Amino acid sequence: MKRLFIILALVIATATWQACIPRYTLNGASIDYNVYKTISFGEFPIRAALVYPPLQSMFENRMTDMIAQQTRLRVIDGNNADLRMEGEITNYQLSPQAVGEDAYASQTRLTISVKVKYINNKNQSLSKDLSFSAYRDFSSSELLVDVQDELCNQICKDLSDLIFNATLGDW
Repeated sequence: MKRLFIILALVIATATWQACIPRYTLNGASIDYNVYKTISFGEFPIRAALVYPPLQSMFENRMTDMIAQQTRLRVIDGNNADLRMEGEITNYQLSPQAVGEDAYASQTRLTISVKVKYINNKNQSLSKDLSFSAYRDFSSSELLVDVQDELCNQICKDLSDLIFNATLGDW
């Protein structure tokens, strides 16, 4: 009988101790999955003066994949989701960065900027209009067409991280 009491006390103590441990996610998401279950994405059309056509689908796919991989939110179509993101790509710009001995640029910077409208249909006070920008430098001896896909992939990853942290991560 005494042994049964000790085992029962240990089980209760363990259960109580486990319930008091705070839970942290390693991806930075601060989502209450009891409240938020779905998210939808609108298109992010390119509104920049310089246009790289694959950029829109590259960015949209990156955002959708990141949310699907790092959260338990279900990605759905339409405006009826608990959370929604939409916006536009506002800037796609090349600018010289470093000048060499011959007075020509030795580095070029590719900058991409996006505007994001984050809509929280469960709590409108948490909705936000945000702007983000990211860039990558490359050698001016390289042609943009040779490095453009890789640079855009890297920049889209950076932008997705920034957007995730500012909205779902609530940083």
